[in-house]
Amino acid sequence: MPNAQVFTDVSEHLPFRRGLLGALDTDIAETVLAASGDVTMVIDSEGRIRDIAASADMAREGADRWLDQRWSDIVSDDSRHKVDELLRDALSKGRTRWREINQISPDNDPISIRYVAVDAGRDGHVIAIGRDDRASAAMQQRLLEAQQVMERDYAKLRDVEFRYRLLFQMSGEAVIIVDASTRRIVEANPAAERLLGVAHGSPLGDTFARAFDDASQDAAALLLTEAQTSNRPPTAGVSLKCDGRDVVATASIFRQERTTQFLVRLVPAGAVPTPEPDADSRLREVLERMPDAFVMTDADARILTVNSAFLDLARIASSAQAEGQLLNSFLGRAGLERDILIDNIRAHGSIRNFTTTLRTQLGELEDVEISGVYVGADNGPPCYGLTIRGVRRPNPTPGLPRAGLSRSVEQLSELVGRVTLKELVRESTDLVERLCIEAALELTRNNRASAAEILGLSRQGLYSKLHKFGLGNLSSDDS
Repeated sequence: MPNAQVFTDVSEHLPFRRGLLGALDTDIAETVLAASGDVTMVIDSEGRIRDIAASADMAREGADRWLDQRWSDIVSDDSRHKVDELLRDALSKGRTRWREINQISPDNDPISIRYVAVDAGRDGHVIAIGRDDRASAAMQQRLLEAQQVMERDYAKLRDVEFRYRLLFQMSGEAVIIVDASTRRIVEANPAAERLLGVAHGSPLGDTFARAFDDASQDAAALLLTEAQTSNRPPTAGVSLKCDGRDVVATASIFRQERTTQFLVRLVPAGAVPTPEPDADSRLREVLERMPDAFVMTDADARILTVNSAFLDLARIASSAQAEGQLLNSFLGRAGLERDILIDNIRAHGSIRNFTTTLRTQLGELEDVEISGVYVGADNGPPCYGLTIRGVRRPNPTPGLPRAGLSRSVEQLSELVGRVTLKELVRESTDLVERLCIEAALELTRNNRASAAEILGLSRQGLYSKLHKFGLGNLSSDDS
């Protein structure tokens, strides 16, 4: 719009220029005034509110109860002089600028309203048009609080940075900050400059590797690469040479302001004490190197850690493939044997030479013996420790079968030609059932419920067959 102007005061408003509105009808004028603000009041020469139009929100605040009251009586003390100035300026100048007034609701709650007043042109009446300013006031308050919080946080950051700078400069330990993308030295404290034998500020901008002798530059570059790719904190340092002196360097990586940097510590070689391995690390090394397979599981028989011998026995490439899996995944008869094994360890605290089969990653079955121990929750979560040893069962020598089986086979052979084939099959079936029941009882250590589960029988069905073959030393009460 050409010649457009911005007016900050109602007295400087841009008026209609062509007079097209003419004399507005009374109803139309009231509608326009009511729509121009959240509350519109007609005030007489004595300052009393003679008529009022309010929005739904202001009506809920009880604006209709302001009727016939003096305007200055229903505002806060700090707003009364503003009301007087609005009424006086409206009568003298015809219009006023916007003023913020704290109106008091019938519930004595302050309501922030911005008012403008215009002369009604009759009998000293003034029309006051108000707009609810609470949302804007609340936003300003939140903005002020946010600004105060930011200033407090900024002050804390400045204090932290000051302490960091002081510690960095005063520390007797040599520390270097290296940019991860360029491998250039960003910062070096005075102790590092003294150790490197350079003047103040001279190593800044050079690559980290060039701070050391030619023979150590590859090792220095490898130190940063390992710190960037490893997800573990640095433990042992790397020996480097700087100006003919031996130093030990360790590096760790960190992020700051969307950039990645290395923090490198340098210590003279003679000042680094040789760490002695603690008992825990020695124990872990022993378990890792022992020839028998070792497995530690949690209370749910889920594998926590294994040693190298277990990886070889189970044909697994890495420990990560075993960790987190259930022990059932590697036992021959997964569900039942795991229950028998774990239940016995929990009941007795330990178990020795439990014979079972181990299923390898390739599906092979290996005969093994398991010894285990249960550790309660005294010093941490409960867990099981198992040692697994492969065993080779001797093949039966030809001509020397088990005594019972040999007699039974011989007896059956003698019956050929004397009895029918149907009777021979029945006798053979009884023999096989008896041998299977004996093997199941031996495997479960005479636990009949587990034996019934192995054989796929109900407990009553197993008891019936035990009576039939006279096994298990059953009394009459067990039937």
